[in-house]
Amino acid sequence: MALFDAVLELADDHLVLGHRLSEWCGHAPMLEEDLAMPNMALDLIGTARTLYDHAGRLEGAGRDEDALAYTRGEREYRNLLLVERPNGDFAHTMLRQLYFAAFMEPYWQAALSSSDSVIAGVAGKAVKEMAYHIRHAGEWVIRLGDGTEESARRMQAAVDALHPYAEELFEAGAETGVLPSREAVRPAWEASIARIFDEAGLRAPSVAYPQTGGRQGLHGEALGPMLAEMQALHRAHPGATW
Repeated sequence: MALFDAVLELADDHLVLGHRLSEWCGHAPMLEEDLAMPNMALDLIGTARTLYDHAGRLEGAGRDEDALAYTRGEREYRNLLLVERPNGDFAHTMLRQLYFAAFMEPYWQAALSSSDSVIAGVAGKAVKEMAYHIRHAGEWVIRLGDGTEESARRMQAAVDALHPYAEELFEAGAETGVLPSREAVRPAWEASIARIFDEAGLRAPSVAYPQTGGRQGLHGEALGPMLAEMQALHRAHPGATW
């Protein structure tokens, strides 16, 4: 079912990125970020939960949000390669968040008028969260890019490393008329990134061969270990309740 596939893709994006951000808890460079990043992770995981629940109902095969999140293997995940990238240093994490949020904010804005009431409801909450994520990550990208020689070098290195994964944001995937066109979001994303890069003194590299494959279940080596850690408790105690 096309709508099930499309909702599952969105849920996987949000869960995987949320888990990646949660890995910073207790390891952030300052106390404020040690609070901010787990809270942004909770935003993403909260969205993922609603989307997984909706996907399970659309599928009608008896799988709930936990089954979809914790019992599928690596090749069954349909998330973007961008969101599974390792955290790296702080520059990589903030840029990854900016790229994703700068796409999802206008995407959810367009989804507010969806004919699917669940999607429209998710969009109403998520669009506000993504606006904050853009502001938070964007401020850090500017601060690091326009900071010291070392911070600027690291920020540009993050751009060079992650920009090849950005094109997959616009890949059509399992789109339906219920969800916005991903390609239609490109102008808003490009405008946000260009504005922030201009203030940060960063340059976007030319990408001859974009990195894609996540929507087909073709992932990098980093996703498997992340899923193993994330799913360990559920797999060890299937069906357990608190």
